[in-house]
Parts: sequence; structure tokens; C-alpha cells
Amino acid sequence: MKIVYIHGFASAGSTGSATQLRNHFYPKGIQVLSPDVPVEPLRAIQFLRDYIAEHQPSLIVATSMGAMYAEQLRGVPRILVNPSFHMAKLLTFRGLGRHEFRNKREDGARDFKIDKQMISEFKEVEKHSFDGITPEEKSLVWGLFGTKDKNVNCQPDFRKHYGTAQMSLFEGEHYLNGVVLGKVVIPLAEKILGIP
Repeated sequence: MKIVYIHGFASAGSTGSATQLRNHFYPKGIQVLSPDVPVEPLRAIQFLRDYIAEHQPSLIVATSMGAMYAEQLRGVPRILVNPSFHMAKLLTFRGLGRHEFRNKREDGARDFKIDKQMISEFKEVEKHSFDGITPEEKSLVWGLFGTKDKNVNCQPDFRKHYGTAQMSLFEGEHYLNGVVLGKVVIPLAEKILGIP
């Protein structure tokens, strides 16, 4: 059994959240994969489609920007934590220029550039958010939202397209921490996977 963790913006597969998930699930015989998502949005979504097709995970856990991408990865159970469905708009107001990665990347890259091309590509990717949602697809998606998230609030988008049956609020901020992972995300993941 495999879980794929998809990190958020300016992060990497080496993030502590992926490490905590890996440490928790490894003794249960579940492999947690957490690739570095390409910075370029069009490349990223294709990379993730190919990665999911290759590894056939039983569950995807994704945060922020990663959750925006994961929403489009149809056919797999997915936990979307604080999904950021409007990256283009967010980055337009955050400012262009160079930004440092918050976690170590496999390729050694330390920073990246937000430019008009990236924003344009996010707009293109976001056009396909919520495409082709069937009742079966709705049953595969869970939305978790921090009550103290000051970065994004995409609860209305989730509610509109997926309803509230599998939507939950947790006491926490935008970025995941060990407490939220342990008390909220991991129990939900175990429930979805049918782990006692």
C-alpha cells in the first residue's frame, strides 16, 4: 500500500510533514512517497499525473498548492488540507521575484522565481479545477481547513463543488504541524485506508 504526499508552494518532498507520515505508516507496511513537485505549474500537473499513474497510491495527502493539484488527480482517494485553489491570484498580490525554498530540494535548488509566466501557467491549470466531478468522485475527496488559516480560505470553493459531507475544520493554521498531523490527518488517513 502507498500514500503519496504532495507538498505546498516553495516546499519540497523533504518537508517534515512527509517525514512524520513516513515514520508513522512505515511500521504498518505502508510506503509514503513525497516527490519534489516541479515549480512550473504546467509541468507540475503533468508530472503528478504521471507519478500517480506510475505508483498507483491508495491515498493522496496534499497541502495548499499541492492540494490544488491533487483535486485534479481523479480516481484516487485524496485528503486536501487547506487547498489553495487560486494560486495565480495569490501570487499576483504576493509579488514577483526570487523566493527561497523552505525545504531542501533533491536537485539542490535553493530558490526560484515567481514571474508572469508562472502566474499565467497557474491560471491555465486552475481552469481545470473541479472539472468532471461525479458523485463517485465526490466520495473520494476530503477537505480539511484550519480555523486560523490567514493565508488562504477556499472553504467556499470546496463547499460549492464537494459539499460538506467530507469537509472538516480543525484548530490550526495554514501550514501543517505535528499536532494537526497526529490528531487530524493521520486518523482520517487510517480511516480511509481501513487501518484499525
